[in-house]
Amino acid sequence: MFKFVKDVDIPAELAPQLVVVIDTEEEFNWNDPVERSKTSVAHMEMLDRCQDIFNEYKVKPCYVIGYPVASQADGCRLLKSFHQQGLCEIGAHLHPWVTPPFSEELSTFNTYPGNLPEPLEFEKLKNLKALIDSEFQQETIIYKAGRYGFGPNTEKILQQLGFQIDISVCPPVDYRGDGGPDYRAYSHTPFWFGEQQLLELPVTGAYVGLAGNNSQGLYEWSQHYKSLKMPAILSRLGVVDRLMLSPEGYTSAEHKLITKSLLKQGVRVFTWSFHSPSIEVGHTPYVRTEQELRIFLDKFRRFFDFFFHELGGQPSSPQMLLDRFKHGK
Repeated sequence: MFKFVKDVDIPAELAPQLVVVIDTEEEFNWNDPVERSKTSVAHMEMLDRCQDIFNEYKVKPCYVIGYPVASQADGCRLLKSFHQQGLCEIGAHLHPWVTPPFSEELSTFNTYPGNLPEPLEFEKLKNLKALIDSEFQQETIIYKAGRYGFGPNTEKILQQLGFQIDISVCPPVDYRGDGGPDYRAYSHTPFWFGEQQLLELPVTGAYVGLAGNNSQGLYEWSQHYKSLKMPAILSRLGVVDRLMLSPEGYTSAEHKLITKSLLKQGVRVFTWSFHSPSIEVGHTPYVRTEQELRIFLDKFRRFFDFFFHELGGQPSSPQMLLDRFKHGK
């Protein structure tokens, strides 16, 4: 998928850097087939629930926003205020099924933008970028593909449209089961790609446990025995587990576990990521009750306290890391 890949030269003495990325998108049932009509963004009026926490810890999050968010006043009102105050960065997040032009068949395969024909992927991202540029009075340079769907033409399209940062790579997950990309071979660390040297900031995910170099094979073997609860057994025994640095579906203990594991491997850049509809009850599988919402938001403070106070980490952002790595700022 990527050409001219080169690792970012990151000093070993650099304090751990934390980037926060929010997939800022419409509300829809993840278990149902996608529909073009599902474009409500009412939850965006609750965005201060998480932004207040970011402000408290001096974190500058990056909201990668989809077409329904950028095109509706309810989606933009708070975001514009945060952006004007310099409290956040704004990027693009392409969900093809709700982004014009609407010429593709609605299918699971086509929910990955990188699977679309090159002219259609280009036009959709061009339209999304133009809308965000206009609404937020900026040149949008940050991209995250919907469903992590980076494809064979995405690199070329990003360069044509002037993007400089991509945050679509999601190691070590394999999405080929329903037509998506395979990220099992990708590193946890940032890298340059493309003739124009775009910066890739991978989502933070990894295998952890005693299995070490055998983790991937053992984890994949366990998936064939889910009926026997083999993945859960191996996780409880500390042999192998696949974790993501996200408040959605992972515990505070698991956040610490994956962070400490990657730190030992020399990783210096970490990404805390989630979906914006999770800030309101009833939109995602992770927040179904008010109690789950309180637990969800509490995970932010628990992890930030751990990362910034115990580990001595620093808040960062995609733009800040680009400036640091490319321009030495």
